[in-house]
Amino acid sequence: MVSVHIETHGCKLNTADSQQIAAQLLRAGFTLWNKNLKPPDIFILNSCTVTHVADKKARQAVANARRRYPNTLTVLTGCYPERSEEETSALTTVDLVIGNRDKEHIASKISERLVVALTPCADGGEYVAKASLMGRTRASVKIQEGCDQVCAYCIVPKVRGRERSIPAQQIVSTVQNLQLSGCQEVVFTGTQLGHYGFDLTDTPAMNLAEMLRQVLVQTDIPRIRVSSLQPPEIDIDLLSIWNNEGANRLCPHFHMPLQSGSDNILRQMRRTYSSKDFMQKIDLVKSQIPKCGVTTDIIAGFPCETSNDHAATLAVMESASFSDVHVFPYSPRPGTSAYLYDKQITPKVRAERARELREIAEQSATSFKISQLGSIRPVLWEGKPRTSGLTDNYLKVKLPQPDENSIGENQIEHVKLASIANDGVIIGIPCITSSHHSFIHP
Repeated sequence: MVSVHIETHGCKLNTADSQQIAAQLLRAGFTLWNKNLKPPDIFILNSCTVTHVADKKARQAVANARRRYPNTLTVLTGCYPERSEEETSALTTVDLVIGNRDKEHIASKISERLVVALTPCADGGEYVAKASLMGRTRASVKIQEGCDQVCAYCIVPKVRGRERSIPAQQIVSTVQNLQLSGCQEVVFTGTQLGHYGFDLTDTPAMNLAEMLRQVLVQTDIPRIRVSSLQPPEIDIDLLSIWNNEGANRLCPHFHMPLQSGSDNILRQMRRTYSSKDFMQKIDLVKSQIPKCGVTTDIIAGFPCETSNDHAATLAVMESASFSDVHVFPYSPRPGTSAYLYDKQITPKVRAERARELREIAEQSATSFKISQLGSIRPVLWEGKPRTSGLTDNYLKVKLPQPDENSIGENQIEHVKLASIANDGVIIGIPCITSSHHSFIHP
């Protein structure tokens, strides 16, 4: 039995890739590592490279693995080696480097390196076991990959390639198999989800809305979450699915990357919307899906950003009332056009602007949580005994006291949002009907 430990850095698309890698390895006859047993035979780091900090974390992770498991085969895969094969191949802490384009062959490459012949799964079918989720209750399902937009700051087109969609029936089949394994929620992920289907020439009418309708009709999985949408991709037809076919199943949570509230900086970034366009889409989403969560990403200190540009971003943040915000200082990425821009902002100024943005983000997140108190939301629990969970609109919830007698894990339960703990997590009180918790089963 050859055991594998997989560590994942970065975005939900990487989580989907790691779960696919786990399924691929399980089909090939490997086992997933149990931390209570001996050290793993193989350590795989699925890396991110969106910032220089992500690269540093990847190097630290493989170095730590080498120290902990000196006799373990260490594999570095993902976006970092795809961006710089030469740099990652030179790491003395790594035995095998595999870029994104070779991830689908990772099991065979590892087998060749170890010179092992394993006994593969013999049923010939698509193997999507609960084990491949690696302890998560939510499955990340890649529906699309790659980006043709080429924003000035972004390395993703280089490491993920051109846009390409997964056929709808393949997505339906994956969701059906996950549902059979007991999965309660799938998160549809990709780089440009709103562009889904444009390259599927054999089904010219296919787009994101149609794919969602097919999954909703052909599966019974309780919760479906769309991980991210660009503002221009959101329209009435798409949103109508949340209130019709997807009612109580499509999660009322929309991640819409803003990046900057300054029209000047948005143009420099080569984004395809203005701050006014963005706010119109925010208003549209909130009018159509009441009490939904809206989260975003913002870059602080992009090249040429003035104090007025920064102030414009602060103003949009205050107007948008986001439920959560991911703020990060601009990170120069070799291979992007912004890397060559004049008027780079100093690290000190980038950090200070990021701090100011995070203050507004924290206030906005707290206001949203307060607005939700007293409401009843479905929570998908992770961990025993119901140690934490997520509402459909993407709020983290925990119980006042752990419930040792509850099966909890991987169950959806209606919970009253009662208060906010010191750590910012919502305290939830389970709704009781006929002296039993009101679990929703698939």
